Amino acid sequence: MSRLVEQIDVDAPIQTAWDGLHRVEAYPRFLEGVREARPEGETRARLSTDMGGRTKEIQAEITDRDQEHLMRWKTTSGPDMSGSFSLLPIDQEHTRVQARVEYDPGTVKDTFGGPKGFAQVQAMERLVRTDLEHFKQLVEEKR
Repeated sequence: MSRLVEQIDVDAPIQTAWDGLHRVEAYPRFLEGVREARPEGETRARLSTDMGGRTKEIQAEITDRDQEHLMRWKTTSGPDMSGSFSLLPIDQEHTRVQARVEYDPGTVKDTFGGPKGFAQVQAMERLVRTDLEHFKQLVEEKR
């Protein structure tokens, strides 16, 4: 498994950012390649994705540790991926959002296509960084 960690500071209180992570229907607004997202019960989400010209339905399981502002997720169908979002208050009006993603490069390549090796690592880093920037915009516009 490959692992990457990215973070971004948002101009929003921790609860606003936390609420933003839990609006599954808004995932297409900040997750690149997600065309549609819908919750399925309390702990699952179904994502319709389009990456590298390939359409794929992915189901994810989400678990929270509310008191710690930690959301963990893992795919239960589709490419073998997991990770977490961790929120840390900087002050009352600013929050640091850290995303951790673990993925199997071979499975991700087989599912979505794209480059191999180092190029794929760079592509995943850019993707997560861009997703965090879009999340920042979404959360900050909700204020």
